[in-house]
Amino acid sequence: MQAVRLINTIDLSREEWLAWRRKGIGGSDIGAICGVNPWKSPVAVYLEKVGEVKEDREDNEAMHFGRVLEDVIAKEFSRRTGYKVQRRNAILQHPKVEWALANIDRLILAKDSDDGNGILEIKTANEYARGDWEEGKIPDQYLLQLQWYLFVTGLKWGYFATLVGGNKFYHYRVERDDEIIEYLVKICGDFWKMVQDRTPPEMDGSQSSTEVLKFLYPESKPESIIELPPTAEELIAEYEAAAADEKAAKERKEAAANKIKALMGENETAWAGDRKVSWKTVVSNRFDSKRFKKDYPELYEMYAKQSQYRRFSIK
Repeated sequence: MQAVRLINTIDLSREEWLAWRRKGIGGSDIGAICGVNPWKSPVAVYLEKVGEVKEDREDNEAMHFGRVLEDVIAKEFSRRTGYKVQRRNAILQHPKVEWALANIDRLILAKDSDDGNGILEIKTANEYARGDWEEGKIPDQYLLQLQWYLFVTGLKWGYFATLVGGNKFYHYRVERDDEIIEYLVKICGDFWKMVQDRTPPEMDGSQSSTEVLKFLYPESKPESIIELPPTAEELIAEYEAAAADEKAAKERKEAAANKIKALMGENETAWAGDRKVSWKTVVSNRFDSKRFKKDYPELYEMYAKQSQYRRFSIK
């Protein structure tokens, strides 16, 4: 392995580990930087790297059980393939590209000298994600993550071992792709220069970017008025065109639904070829806050919780 052992992670606190992660780009950053991570945007990664927002690494049950099951999945991989695996317990660094970092799950030990060592990435997913892993499929953000690790380590191949829904095990071999790696190094090199120059990437339409803006600018200043640059007029035109498309799409959707409902009449379930259509009666109880406030104003004030947000509009 060509990678430098930058720092051992066994005795690192969470805060120390996050501080070391900010010294470069790791495999879990790659998908977001390249725009294929459905949960995170490039600007969110940028703000984490420059320390303007806290990295979202708080533990939850999915993360907890992912760690608990990691050893189980690694052992099952070894049982099924015959490969021995080994922990690295370190942040690895490319010997020449200092900002290229890796924290691999396991090193796969070669069966013979021709094979060479490989990398094992271990994943857990819920049952709803089964389609992402069936029939040899690998989610894009994870595939790029493994290629990044192959770049940092200089190794030629790796495996994914994934447990889906607690009872479906998939393992797929992935070969090093130097064309993809070249693309990743270029994209991430440009991104790291933005981090060093403190030049943020453009916002996009992801939920992550929306949440970042809420965090950065939680309150408006009523007395503050500015003149936007000329590019804002193009963005307004783009926004209004998208809003018009959205409205037209919603109307087409409702028209199709209403025509199907008319065909169904009072029937709750219908079949259209192999597609099942349901139009059920649903009963729900909703709290009448307006009436409660009118009848019990003092009690309402005791339990009322104020919320704050910024409303966006264009006139």
